[in-house]
Amino acid sequence: MIYTVTLNPSIDYIVEVDQFQLDALNVIDRESKFPGGKGINVSRVLTNIGIPTKALGFVGGFTGKFIQDSIEAEGIAHDFVNVADDSRINIKLKTGQETEINGQGPSLTEENLQTLYAKLELLEAGDVLILAGSIPPSLPKTLYSDLTSKYSQRGVKVIVDAGGKILAEVLKDKPFLVKPNHHELSDLFGTKIETVEEVIPYGRKVVEMGAENVIVSMAGAGALLFTKEATYTATIPKGKVLNSVGAGDSLVAGFIGTYTTENDFVKAFKYAVATGSATAFSRDLASKEKIDSLLDQVQITKL
Repeated sequence: MIYTVTLNPSIDYIVEVDQFQLDALNVIDRESKFPGGKGINVSRVLTNIGIPTKALGFVGGFTGKFIQDSIEAEGIAHDFVNVADDSRINIKLKTGQETEINGQGPSLTEENLQTLYAKLELLEAGDVLILAGSIPPSLPKTLYSDLTSKYSQRGVKVIVDAGGKILAEVLKDKPFLVKPNHHELSDLFGTKIETVEEVIPYGRKVVEMGAENVIVSMAGAGALLFTKEATYTATIPKGKVLNSVGAGDSLVAGFIGTYTTENDFVKAFKYAVATGSATAFSRDLASKEKIDSLLDQVQITKL
């Protein structure tokens, strides 16, 4: 089973205003609401491609109920910890440009955390645990590292999709996969990384630091996969970008969903890139039909 953990889920409220004016009354032209959070995005895409998954994390209040009801309607299993405060609402304002306004989310207690730990005890060797997104300030900063160390030793494949100090901290605990973008890779090493050629030595360094596998996404410039044995590059399909939310999460879902069924890094990487692109070219997260239509455009090269 693939388990996702989203510590701070949200309602993603997408608002489109064609003629936006500051200091004036604006009327929304189009709007939509989706259950949000990086782990939830992964679970939604896995479900779209027919891979069983269970979503874990913290939800609360009327917003938390919307999140649970929405993913249930999509056929996604979940076992959230219910908390006292409301889950957050993240606003994505599209006015020709895109502005994001993210809520802070609920304050979490030690009891909440212990309840999540109890739910995670169900994981067994061979399962996959995906830890995605930032860690709320009310939780231990070492949470991802602690979980990676504990469950990797149990034979669980742990994937961490987070940047900054979280990424730096977790590498020593040997996650199965990390997925920094080139900006997060730049931050990790305190340098500026802009091209595929510049990514290569640093991606290999992340493997040397403990990650079993590394995917570095570079938006329209492509993506790279680093394993212990080889390095691969991938081209990105051509298309009109409609959605900047969830493409990286979709890439993770496409990779692990394919790897768990095919046990083939190259096939998983190709499907991952097509999946990330399918989300970027869609109003919502990737559908299987959209992914399949893009697969032939993805070219994998071993370096």
